[in-house]
Amino acid sequence: MRVHYTGQNGLNQAQQKKLDARLSKLGKLLDRKEEKEAHVILTSERRLHRAEITVNYYDHQVVGAEEAPEIFPALCGAIDKLEKQLLKHRAKFREKRRGGRVNSVAAEPAVEMSPDQPLPPKVFRVEQLSSYKPMTVEEAVLAMEGERPYVVYRDAETNRTSVLLRRRDGNFDLIEG
Repeated sequence: MRVHYTGQNGLNQAQQKKLDARLSKLGKLLDRKEEKEAHVILTSERRLHRAEITVNYYDHQVVGAEEAPEIFPALCGAIDKLEKQLLKHRAKFREKRRGGRVNSVAAEPAVEMSPDQPLPPKVFRVEQLSSYKPMTVEEAVLAMEGERPYVVYRDAETNRTSVLLRRRDGNFDLIEG
């Protein structure tokens, strides 16, 4: 990563080494196909020092700015803010790129959706039915004691799968399969 300084650079050699190490860490985030450039602008007014670091990242200009009574803490704060922004942009970029990929060959075609349409509902598999023992409706009601909204069980009389649902009014719905 190439760094261009503008303004007064009042750092000693130890501080400059630490700053270069932190900027090289940012360079690892940025430098992929080519070396990137960072522009560091240092200004001071009375007893307040302002550091501003600007980097181009995938056609976006990312800026980290910080004010402090000393130059070095202002630079460190600007680097921290810039690093947070870069990590956020990188996560968004990855999510956008990985969200559209289809991994299996026999997958269903993607459905075109407009931005204001909600996402289609997902189906979640809860538990296997083979582990349920046969029970009566009364036993299923007793099994729903607490906060469980439903119970799937095998009916003792018909040996069919049944679902007992708790309604909002406190009563139950029974779905027999």
